[in-house]
Amino acid sequence: MTIQEEIDADLKDAMRSRDAERLSVLRLVKSALTHAAIEKRGAAGGLADSEAVGVIRKQVKQRLDSIESFEKGGRPELAAKERKEIDFLAGYLPKPLDEDEISQLVKDAVAQAGATGKAQMGAVMKIATEKAAGRVEGKKLSQAVQKALT
Repeated sequence: MTIQEEIDADLKDAMRSRDAERLSVLRLVKSALTHAAIEKRGAAGGLADSEAVGVIRKQVKQRLDSIESFEKGGRPELAAKERKEIDFLAGYLPKPLDEDEISQLVKDAVAQAGATGKAQMGAVMKIATEKAAGRVEGKKLSQAVQKALT
């Protein structure tokens, strides 16, 4: 079952159970996924799971930004609502890699690229990003690659 199919099924379940909070989040995510699919492939296209994960990560990032803004503005109830939405969305994201897995992935990518210094960082990042498949933040991966190439 693809992520989009899973979201569709959960959307129907949320409608049946009248779970308004979950329903709202799922509708927004479904809309974002549909919009991304139309941008990439036109009205008839869908998204691969890796692309869907990217869209969901973007939704999580938007909510993290909103939380920061709400807390600065003195609106803790809205920040709590956004945190709850992030919890719903996290269920659709793959399990993130831990530090040991990241370092092993980077070592493999360095070996595969045959990199010896920072000049080959782009090639290593390309390989490492493909292997990570959205399970690690780009900034964190980049730092691990820089550390490995020094």
